[in-house]
Amino acid sequence: MPDKAWKNRERLVAKFFGGLRNALSGINSKVTHADVIHDSLFIECKLRAKHTAIKLWDDTKSIADKEKKTPVIALCEKNRPGFWIMVHSEDFDKVSEELKKKIVKEE
Repeated sequence: MPDKAWKNRERLVAKFFGGLRNALSGINSKVTHADVIHDSLFIECKLRAKHTAIKLWDDTKSIADKEKKTPVIALCEKNRPGFWIMVHSEDFDKVSEELKKKIVKEE
């Protein structure tokens, strides 16, 4: 019997970050409550038919593609410091390189 789609997605995410899928994630796990076993990252995976942020992503990507740029979304909430960064996995290396360039420039 083939695995459920969410298990396959957890494996894909784990591989991307160099971790392992946590077969007993959540309250039953003795290793971590995360979906991925990793030394320094707590990774939670959510497979849904729709995520509201993805519509924003699709709209932003369409505009970014026209300008030949990599789309990045910063999700901010009032009265909370900082922000969350949304980057597609295929663009993660590009965005990481841009951040590295910024750090070098600041040194």
